[in-house]
Amino acid sequence: MFKKLSGTPLSALVLVLLSGVVALVTGKSFSAMHTLDPLVPAPGFERHMLSEWFAPLRDTPGDTPVYIQRGSEPGGTVLVMGGTHPNEPAGTLTAVVLLERARINRGRLIVIPFANRSAFTCNDPQEGAPQSFSLRCADGSFRVFRYGSRATNPVDQWPDPDVYLHPQSGQQLSGRERSNLNRAHPGTPQGPLTLQVAYALRRLLQEEKVDLAFDLHEASPEYPVVNAVVAHERAQELAAMVAMELEGLSIAIRIEPSPKNLRGLTHREWGDATETLAVLMETANPSQGRLRGRTDEALVLSGRDKCYARAMELGRLFINYSGDQTLDLRVARHTAAVKSFLENLGLLYPEKTVVMEEVPGFEELLARGVGAFLSPLSRDHGSR
Repeated sequence: MFKKLSGTPLSALVLVLLSGVVALVTGKSFSAMHTLDPLVPAPGFERHMLSEWFAPLRDTPGDTPVYIQRGSEPGGTVLVMGGTHPNEPAGTLTAVVLLERARINRGRLIVIPFANRSAFTCNDPQEGAPQSFSLRCADGSFRVFRYGSRATNPVDQWPDPDVYLHPQSGQQLSGRERSNLNRAHPGTPQGPLTLQVAYALRRLLQEEKVDLAFDLHEASPEYPVVNAVVAHERAQELAAMVAMELEGLSIAIRIEPSPKNLRGLTHREWGDATETLAVLMETANPSQGRLRGRTDEALVLSGRDKCYARAMELGRLFINYSGDQTLDLRVARHTAAVKSFLENLGLLYPEKTVVMEEVPGFEELLARGVGAFLSPLSRDHGSR
């Protein structure tokens, strides 16, 4: 009895110390999630913050970098936005590749890599997703990117209601969708953080007179709208021209009209609320699908999954899944489509021409991989 009693204080002390170590390690990991992934913008890009278009976002988790490059000749203005849903990494990585490679000779390019900055600071609960993934650069070094969540971090916006009413239409959605940036457009100046971010993006589109705007996404292979362009009706002609060009390059892509009765999404609300030609693009990402097996970094990068291979055999998928769907392929699809849209924008509307160079093509990205087109980080490189 004496030994048991005398041992109790020591056991308690050990448990307290272990708890402190766990709290320290997890706290450090949690704090690190709130630091933006470092970027290396190509020469000519100016760094701004979204709060310049809506001041109340300043110093909030919704404020996010906006990069603008102006060509030497006047022309149109194009916005490329990734990170609406951080767990759809091809959208984010495509924006990063454009930011770190593009040279604009005519017009302007605006790039927003981390649209819902808050959603990069957490992971979706009960999904078992990795916190991050890494890509090897041309010099052998690695760049690490956060995987993130589909929704705004609950720490930044809580609680969500049982039912979310889209402010402009009154459409009823699941309460969780109030934290989904792609159900929050065109946004409101008051209310929860996600709707304020959407409002700031609308202000940017209007004040910068954006002619063409991309919202880059990914979808699960079993989702009907995948490997597709969803375009507002004013952007349908341009989307059709792009689809024909990509099909000629053996890049299969579908055109989907923006549904008028599904509200809050960029392709609908940007097209209705502004003068921009609004386009949303989807590639096939097995790491976010419901049929997947283990969700780890390997799945994010390779898209290789036995469950999806079996689903393909059973005819349950909306893509030709040949055993993988690599991140390199998904970024290559997005990049090729963006380049084609810019070329055809100038053909259809010469005064809105944007000439972009130095961005790799589809075959080049497939052959060398995305990492080859990311700039290595210097030792003292911080978030820029």
